[in-house]
Amino acid sequence: MIIALIGLLAISLIIVIKSADVFVDNIVEIGGALGISQIILGVTASAIGTSLPEFGSAMIATLTGSADLGVGTVIGSNIWNIAGILGISATVAGVIRTNKEGLTRDWLMMLGTGLILLFFMLFGDISWPAALVMVIAYCFYLWVLIKAQRKHSEGSNKDEKIQEEQLKEDNALEIDIKQKVEEKSKKEINRKTVAYVIVGIAGLIMGCRLLVYSADELGNIFGVPEMIMGLFVLAVGTSIPELVVTLTSAMKGLHDLSIGTVLGSNTFNILIGIGVPALLLSVPVDRISLTFDAPVMIFVTILLMALIKLGKGKLNRLGGIILMITYIAYAVVRIFVFG
Repeated sequence: MIIALIGLLAISLIIVIKSADVFVDNIVEIGGALGISQIILGVTASAIGTSLPEFGSAMIATLTGSADLGVGTVIGSNIWNIAGILGISATVAGVIRTNKEGLTRDWLMMLGTGLILLFFMLFGDISWPAALVMVIAYCFYLWVLIKAQRKHSEGSNKDEKIQEEQLKEDNALEIDIKQKVEEKSKKEINRKTVAYVIVGIAGLIMGCRLLVYSADELGNIFGVPEMIMGLFVLAVGTSIPELVVTLTSAMKGLHDLSIGTVLGSNTFNILIGIGVPALLLSVPVDRISLTFDAPVMIFVTILLMALIKLGKGKLNRLGGIILMITYIAYAVVRIFVFG
C-alpha cells in the first residue's frame, strides 16, 4: 500500500510537472510572438503557468476537505521559491541581475501580498470577503502589468520605426522582415499551440488530484500533519517547474525572466492559490502558520531585497548561499521544533 502510494505520488508529480512544462512552453511561445517583454512574461505567463501545480493542489485540497494541505503548499512554496530556488539559481549561475523598475514593482507587490495574507490570518479562517479582496488585488496587479506592457510596446514600436527607415534602401531585407512577421503571426493563431495549452491544463487537473490524494494518504499512514506535508513535500514537489524555469533562465542570462518567474509566482500563489478556493469554502488558519510560517515568508521576502541591494542590484553567489542556509534553518526548526 505504502509503495503504491509513493509510486502514485511520483507519477502524479511527473504528470503535473510535464503538464506545466507543456503549458508554459506554449504560452511563452505565444507571448514571445506577440512581442511581450521578458519581465512581463515572467510575472504573468511563466509565473502563472509554473504556479498552476500549487494552485491546482490548493484548490483540490480545499474542495476535498484537506485545506491545511493546500495552505501549507502555498506558504511553503513561496518560502521555497525565494530561499530555495533563487538561492540555488544564484549559487549555480554565480549571479542573477535584476531590472530595477520591474524588481521594485513586483517585489513590492509580493511583499504587499504576503502582508495581506498575514493580516487576514489574524482574524481566523480566510472566508469569502478576504478572498474577494485578494482576487481584486490580483486584478489590480494585472492592470499595472498591462500598463507596463503598453509602455514597453510603445518603446519597441519607436525602435522598429527607426529600423524601418534605416532599411528602406535594402528591399531584400525588408521582404525578409515581412516574412518573419508573417511567421510570427501564424504562430499566434496556431491551433496546435492552443491544443497543447488545453492538454497542459487537463494534465494539471488530473495530476493535482492524484498528488493531493497520495500525499494525504501517506501523511495519514506515517502520522505526518497535513500542514507539514503541504509545507515541504507538496511545496517543493509542485515548485519543480519554477526551479527548472528559474535555474535555466539564470544559466542562459535571462535574468528578468528568472527573477520575474519567482516574484510573479509568489504573488499568484497567495492571491489566487488561496483567494479562489476561499471564495468557495472558508480556509482554516493553523496557529503555527500564523505565528511562524507566514512571518518567515515575509522575512525571506525582505531578505531577498536586502541581499540584492547589498549586491548592488544583483543577487550574487554569496546571497544565494545565504538564502539556501535560511531555508535549511527554517525546515529544521519547523519540522523538529514545531512538528
